[in-house]
Amino acid sequence: MPLTINIPDTNKKRIIIVGCGFAGLTLAKYLKNSNHQVVIIDKNNFHQFQPLFYQVATAGLEPRDIAFPIRKIFQNYKDYFIRIANVTKVIPEQNLIETSLGNLKYDFLILANGADTSFFGLHKIQEYAKPMKNVYESIELLWNILQNLEDALTTSIDENEELLNIVVVGGGPTGVEISGALIEMKKFVFPKDYPELNCNHINIYLIEASPRLLGGMSEKSSEKSKAFLEKMGVKVLTSTAVKDYDGHIVSLGNGELIKSKTLIWAAGIQGNIINGINASNFTRANRILVNEINRIKDYENIYALGDIACMANEKNPGGHPQVAQVAIQQAKNLANNLKMNTSNPFKYKDLGSMATIGRNKAVVDLPFIHFDGFFAWLVWMLIHLRSIFGIKNKILIFINWVWSYLTYDQSLRLLFKPFRK
Repeated sequence: MPLTINIPDTNKKRIIIVGCGFAGLTLAKYLKNSNHQVVIIDKNNFHQFQPLFYQVATAGLEPRDIAFPIRKIFQNYKDYFIRIANVTKVIPEQNLIETSLGNLKYDFLILANGADTSFFGLHKIQEYAKPMKNVYESIELLWNILQNLEDALTTSIDENEELLNIVVVGGGPTGVEISGALIEMKKFVFPKDYPELNCNHINIYLIEASPRLLGGMSEKSSEKSKAFLEKMGVKVLTSTAVKDYDGHIVSLGNGELIKSKTLIWAAGIQGNIINGINASNFTRANRILVNEINRIKDYENIYALGDIACMANEKNPGGHPQVAQVAIQQAKNLANNLKMNTSNPFKYKDLGSMATIGRNKAVVDLPFIHFDGFFAWLVWMLIHLRSIFGIKNKILIFINWVWSYLTYDQSLRLLFKPFRK
């Protein structure tokens, strides 16, 4: 292993960005022509559009539709360098990071390495549940669902119960959206693919520990989303915690047991820790405490952005919500500060939130209005299409959505097996 990553030294100050999610990508784009050398380090060579992971997991979109090559995005950016590596440690006193490729000096270090699934210390659930925090996990979840249906064709009725029950844990946008997508597959897709199977025996459960779904949205949107899901056939359980899971039986806090070989965990997130940052700077769920310009306490040139950052203030004592808009706005503010050598504080502008529950159904909360139904669904589609990178990807996603809408079908139900030579 080389001692130092091979990146040329110049008279420009070097900014290292760890992670190319919404925060890292936005920061890198806004630093263009800033007279800095920019180094982007990510474990993948692509940016992932996280809000649509659930559509990959339910055969609505291909992975390539929501994953964008980082090198292509920055093809025309001068003095930008991309390295695919894991950052293992920060050594602040030397302005140095250690990576799986070697070491690298920085003038400014920005941690935008995001968050991963939190299982709240439930180790058996962590072993057997299916998370959905990246493209790989979304594909694996789809394979799991399809394989269970294949197995259900050749097993006894008793065994079928656990193969045909799908349990979704977590009533946030991800849990609500994938539950709606799965119940529509049960109605319109699975009966055509598996005519020998009684698809009425397929059950979709959505379990939320708090009293209501979509806790970060308005009470009206929460109630409406639950009503939509229950009318569609989802079995919604609120004020219900999942206590254990062994790959076959889901144990609930109220003593109820649900047989299932598919437990989708969408219940919590925690920051990805990089060693070297003082432990006193970490707060709940491994978030890093930052000041009003996203600088980490006790460090003059290390910043944190997005899901991993916790900027506590009077309005948000626990930090801002871990959503894309916060990450994007923080990145823009920090980019301007680095370019102009200023210290303008970050001020979050809440543009609203939304969730889709299925065909023609969504809920939207804007700062001054709440609405739902077909128009909300159209707004949801428009906002997400606008956020997708590249004209080609926008067109492909739009075609897939139109085709699914007209035919009640998704054509991406491919069951690949891991290849071993």
